[in-house]
Amino acid sequence: MAFLQVQFFSASLNVASTVNVILPEALQGIGVREGARQEDPDVLYLLHGYSDDHSIWMRRTSVERYAAGHNLAVIMPAVNHSFYCNEAYGEKYWDYVSEELPAVMHRFFRLTDDPKRTYVAGLSMGGYGAMRLALTYPERFGAAASFSGAVDIADEVRYLTEERRENWRRVLGDLNTVEKTEVDTMYLAEKNADAPEKPDLYVACGTADFLYPQHQRFIPQLEKNGWNVKHYEKPDAVHEWGFWDEQIRTFIDFIYGR
Repeated sequence: MAFLQVQFFSASLNVASTVNVILPEALQGIGVREGARQEDPDVLYLLHGYSDDHSIWMRRTSVERYAAGHNLAVIMPAVNHSFYCNEAYGEKYWDYVSEELPAVMHRFFRLTDDPKRTYVAGLSMGGYGAMRLALTYPERFGAAASFSGAVDIADEVRYLTEERRENWRRVLGDLNTVEKTEVDTMYLAEKNADAPEKPDLYVACGTADFLYPQHQRFIPQLEKNGWNVKHYEKPDAVHEWGFWDEQIRTFIDFIYGR
């Protein structure tokens, strides 16, 4: 796999933005699977969590090795503490990740434009971002995944520390008006239940994770509204990189095993 760090000026954010990208190669080197197809690569948008940035998936997991041999490009953007939202008092990160980033990546690289070969996944805050993208634009993705995701933020904002509450106000504005809006994934699962094209969803969480109660509410909401979801609950697993490294490998296998 080729590794690139891309810096470009973002019109959405009005600032230079950095994205890490791995691209498939036919020849991988010793100890890595080979066999990239001679066609435009599939693409996975891989989203980071609250305390991290665009570099974290490469530093804490073997995602590059797991993607090798699958003709899969992996695109890893940075969104700070935005929760992948257009911030009420800040920058337009939702516009950036949902519209500008895909357009720029397709302009810079040869990537598939087939929605069935386009994927999104993330952990924690990034799990929320991945689910929001997939539930808002189901026609754009073949599959989407959340690992230990903050998938019910309308509930989460009710139990914040004062420090976290201040950041959430910056992102969302009035915290009493989150439920049943375009940032509420529980609502989006119901709103777009009749979408003609839906991605396959993979949602995983450890039973000892502090976000597990959100996971338990989210799965029935998806199933009730007709989303094709495979879910996994790992006994005693917590919010940590051993689990997420395991799960990104599982999701890539899930993509190519369907």
